[in-house]
Amino acid sequence: MSAVVTTKRVTVPEIRARKSKAPVVCLTCYHAHTARLLDAHVDLMLVGDSLGNVMHGLESTIPVTLDMMITAAKAVMRGSQHALVVVDMPFGSYEESPQIAFRNAVTVMKETGCQAVKMEGGTRIAETVHYLSERGIPVMGHIGLTPQMFNVLGGFKTQGRTEAEWPAIEADARAIDTAGAFAVVLEGMAEPLAAKITTEIAIPTIGIGASAQCDGQILVMEDMLGLNPNPPKFVRQYATLGPQIEHAVKAYAEDVRARRFPGAENIYAMKQKTA
Repeated sequence: MSAVVTTKRVTVPEIRARKSKAPVVCLTCYHAHTARLLDAHVDLMLVGDSLGNVMHGLESTIPVTLDMMITAAKAVMRGSQHALVVVDMPFGSYEESPQIAFRNAVTVMKETGCQAVKMEGGTRIAETVHYLSERGIPVMGHIGLTPQMFNVLGGFKTQGRTEAEWPAIEADARAIDTAGAFAVVLEGMAEPLAAKITTEIAIPTIGIGASAQCDGQILVMEDMLGLNPNPPKFVRQYATLGPQIEHAVKAYAEDVRARRFPGAENIYAMKQKTA
């Protein structure tokens, strides 16, 4: 009888316990094959509603549906064994009431097998975060620049540029912490404000365009791999796969047009020769 090897996934309590300790490594992920590549190197994979921009070419995340999120999350779960997988709740799936948010989050967790969900907002969703957390659904918060508020904000704008803005954002952070979230994303936030919030709340802060003082960082995988021709200014690109892919496709197209490709008869001939 062969032994079954199982890999223990990172858990929600383990992420929460990383406050002020080793930084939490996070990336977005939307596919099974990239999940396999990321899995051994990250603590947390976020199936972000940024898939609307990255995979579907949408201007914002507003049109992303629950079904789109579930389909992508299933793929990421199939491709991973180690990282904690968190799934974004898309716009319109949790704002109406805690009860509707719970119902939709249960659907996400049951159908995908993910370990947690993420929701955008601070004080306005604190009641919902508490409701879900009390009923067995771990929640990651997200404050600062919240892309689902794209139309209200008038675009993607850094939050907390003036100290007059700070109290409201700090209140959001405290509300999410108190409500029972296990971590919170700080996006597009002035560095000193993000650093201050990190010292003020008990749960890990995961920065994206925030502060190096955060307890971890998350980036959109396609941005850091150089697949986005117009990445955010704060992103460090660790590869330039966009031009490499284009070069490879161009070479492939040239081979096909020159009929430099193996046909079935060539494969058959090679088998006969080695038989």
